[in-house]
Amino acid sequence: MPRELLFQVSPETAHNEVLLNEHVAKLFQVDVSDIQKVVVVKRSIDARQKAIKFNIKANVFLKGETYSESVIALPDYPNVSNAQEVIVVGAGPAGLFAALQLIESGLKPIVIERGKDVRGRRRDLKAINRDHIVNEDSNYCFGEGGAGTYSDGKLYTRSKKRGDVDRILRLLVAFGATPDILVEAHPHIGTNKLPQIIQDIREKIIECGGQVLFETRVSDFIIKNNEIQGVVTQNGDTISANKVILATGHSARDIFELLDRKKILIEAKPFALGVRAEHPQELIDKIQYSCDFRGEYLPPAPYSIVKQVNGRGMYSFCMCPGGVIAPCATSPGEVVTNGWSPSKRDQATANSGIVVELKLEDFKPFAKFGALAGMEFQKAIEQKAWHLAGQTQKVPAQRMVDFTQNKLSSSIPKTSYVPGTTSVELGQVFPGFLTQIMREGFVQFGKSMRGYMTNEAILHAPESRTSSPVRIPRNHETLEHLQIKGLYPCGEGAGFAGGIISAAIDGEKCAIKIAECLA
Repeated sequence: MPRELLFQVSPETAHNEVLLNEHVAKLFQVDVSDIQKVVVVKRSIDARQKAIKFNIKANVFLKGETYSESVIALPDYPNVSNAQEVIVVGAGPAGLFAALQLIESGLKPIVIERGKDVRGRRRDLKAINRDHIVNEDSNYCFGEGGAGTYSDGKLYTRSKKRGDVDRILRLLVAFGATPDILVEAHPHIGTNKLPQIIQDIREKIIECGGQVLFETRVSDFIIKNNEIQGVVTQNGDTISANKVILATGHSARDIFELLDRKKILIEAKPFALGVRAEHPQELIDKIQYSCDFRGEYLPPAPYSIVKQVNGRGMYSFCMCPGGVIAPCATSPGEVVTNGWSPSKRDQATANSGIVVELKLEDFKPFAKFGALAGMEFQKAIEQKAWHLAGQTQKVPAQRMVDFTQNKLSSSIPKTSYVPGTTSVELGQVFPGFLTQIMREGFVQFGKSMRGYMTNEAILHAPESRTSSPVRIPRNHETLEHLQIKGLYPCGEGAGFAGGIISAAIDGEKCAIKIAECLA
């Protein structure tokens, strides 16, 4: 049996097998030749002291003990070509992992995706970056793989109680992700590597007899006696099934509007909104690592910060070391930002959403929209940003110190946001209460992270798609919609997840409940 060991080592030792074995041998007081294998189970950085260390959890095999390389394989998926059909609306992580689980349970998924396949999306991303043209069905939010495909593939989650996180990570490794995601405290795939993994998942679904329909948008639900019977697509085609998983993501406003029109129960949900801040990565490294030069054994430094300002949380969100800010509008006439990093996180800048908690009472000016009040609040800010930026995909931007001082920046340096920037006093973008909280919050951030509050940092507005502004209520036990039998609201768009892993877990859960119901 291996010995489990917890210890700290230097960054160089953590990344050098020979040095790691020597360190473990000293801890065991044995010769290094007695160390057969050190299997790192978990790895994280401790940067609290000037001498930065890696925390290591490892299984140590001594000479003579049984050790074999573990192989992570896919489940033995059956062929479901002739099995009972279940509709899955949306091919993001919730939808794709729901489809895989349906197959594993002997059911046939019909995945309906409004956007293009993962490769076809690239042309539309190029169009929004270069030509400021927004395709409402194919963009950074919509298309195969969902919002995560071209915005990073971050896999960190606090949702350990929601389900089996390791199962999702192991499935991703089986589909081609690096095994490092099983080890790192904050795993990440990278926008450059995720598309192939997503494509391989789709090909497995089809190989097993499932269907995947691209450029197919749901325009109506077929409901009889409060029971789902199928869906209607934008071309008027009907797809029938009495079980439907609704996994459309947090930006599918037309679906929220459809549900509201049909008087299917939905409710407004608080979310968070703010800006995306970009710093030189070198500056963040100096702050976080307390050093002038990061060196080759430390990754680009992330940061996480939370403050309470006037009774509200203001915090970093979706932080991207060595990353890029992207235009994430889903309709013409709006500006939306998000961030991503390539797998090596080797870009010159670091960016993070810096957002403020909203409350239902903030949506009162939009009360006439009922359950869609939060969505309309969100939409109004995005549209205002578009107008202030000259009715293009250029983003309203301001230097951080200038923002806190209500001062228009005389110049904005080139940032990673490809469509470009327009110097705007960002108080014009947001309601007064939100502007004041952010101004005070950035001052507090600067006191906690010396050097963070600087005019080298550029704020891009808005960061508005942090989570769904709508919740689609469901039964806690069955996961069915409270009103419509056979309809399973799922993932981020339904308000029950907050990232790739939690959405994938929720997709699996819904698929398992359907299988139990049909057993």
